[in-house]
Amino acid sequence: MSNQEEMKKEAVKEDVKPNPTPEGEAAEQPQTAEEMPKEAAEEAVEVASDASQEEKKEDKKEEKKKGFFSKKNEIEELKTRISELEGENVRLKNEYLKAYADTENTRRRLQQEAEQTRKYRIQSFALDILPVLDNLERALAIEPTPETESYRKGVEMIYQQLIHALTKEGVSEIEALGKEFDPNFHQALMMEAVEGAEPNHVVEVLQKGYLLKDRILRAAMVKVSE
Repeated sequence: MSNQEEMKKEAVKEDVKPNPTPEGEAAEQPQTAEEMPKEAAEEAVEVASDASQEEKKEDKKEEKKKGFFSKKNEIEELKTRISELEGENVRLKNEYLKAYADTENTRRRLQQEAEQTRKYRIQSFALDILPVLDNLERALAIEPTPETESYRKGVEMIYQQLIHALTKEGVSEIEALGKEFDPNFHQALMMEAVEGAEPNHVVEVLQKGYLLKDRILRAAMVKVSE
């Protein structure tokens, strides 16, 4: 082959060689018909996703707001219920204290009544015995004769036995002779000016008086000096 033919071939190769891409620049590739719809779909999905996220955020805010007001209302209801229960508690406590006080008062009253019953259980019997003592004292006050001396001793023995039995049960004679007149214990049947006697003092006992422990069975009937 001649040199002239070789030079023509080289010239043809130079004409068909592709232009080099500038360094650092990417070659722009034309988009195909398939690639364009895919990108649009992805963009639409992304936009829809963002809108969904925003909607969810708004829903959460609304839920939080509803939850806040709901809890606030619940707290107010609980406060109201607590106040009602506290009032009910005070009412029940007052009723309990009143019932307890009534029970204690009843218990004490019954206990006192029982003690009074035990303490003064012979009161009625003692009142019936006092006239017997009076008669025995009148019999003993009679001057005895030799014929009645033995009877007198028997009467005195019975009298002493009765006094002893009554004393064991808490019956005692009211001191009156020579004492200042006391209407709580003495019943004045007579008043008389008595020489040497202090005014308003008992100068004579007409009928003995008796106590049952600290209770008056019978007041003493007396004569009082003026």
